[in-house]
Amino acid sequence: MCPHCRAFITASDRVCPYCENVVGPRKVEQRSPGPIFGGLIPQARFVTIMILLINFALYAAMTISSMQAGNSNAFSSLDGRTLFDFGAKSREAILAGQWWRLVTAGFLHGGIMHILMNSWVLFDVGSAAEETYGTSRLIVIYFVSTITGFLASVYWSPALSIGASAPIMGLIGAMIALGTRNRTPMGSMIRGFYMRWAIFALVLGLWPGVDNAAHVGGIAGGFLMGYFAGTPGLLDNWVEKFWRAACRVSLALTAYSFAEMFLWLLGSQR
Repeated sequence: MCPHCRAFITASDRVCPYCENVVGPRKVEQRSPGPIFGGLIPQARFVTIMILLINFALYAAMTISSMQAGNSNAFSSLDGRTLFDFGAKSREAILAGQWWRLVTAGFLHGGIMHILMNSWVLFDVGSAAEETYGTSRLIVIYFVSTITGFLASVYWSPALSIGASAPIMGLIGAMIALGTRNRTPMGSMIRGFYMRWAIFALVLGLWPGVDNAAHVGGIAGGFLMGYFAGTPGLLDNWVEKFWRAACRVSLALTAYSFAEMFLWLLGSQR
């Protein structure tokens, strides 16, 4: 329907044949950009891609640092000292005041298979969550579920822990919340689909060495945030302004956490 004269037109019309006004892109085209690389990658979302780039940049930096420390297998498996220096979750350090590790740990990975598996899931789930919740809510959900995930890990185990699986589980929890709020057959389908994702991840978390407490904490935080956040509204009211402000706070605290991590890293190398 033409937004100017309300006449019925085709989806391919860019100029209304009745009133001759230019017709803008449809909302679905604005929210769902076309495939890239000839369809090899079905969709791309800016925030999700930026998180992936940060994760790989940190993994490259940790690999170089670990190699310089004498770890010849650094590319496939990083040593504990390097993980600790770059901000891994450590119960003793966090309880001593280094709370920023609750944030930085969610961007670190211990090996090539670890980061590749998490990146594959993040690209899939992150794109869907970003399209559904929008940029501001996605960043807040990702930030909060990272913290709740590693808080659960702190109280569960004193061992070092890292990985994007905690915030990824938060995004899965947020999508389950979307299906829970939407009491329709579509909502039921969304809830069932992502609950299968969650069950699969939690079963994998039973493998020795996997921090399942971070998974549980992440999905709990993501579900609560997604349930109360809801999806973006059409009006720029106080609710949308609140989420934009919460997004800025989340980004500022994340930047501060990384600054603390780099200061710690510089101090540990002296």
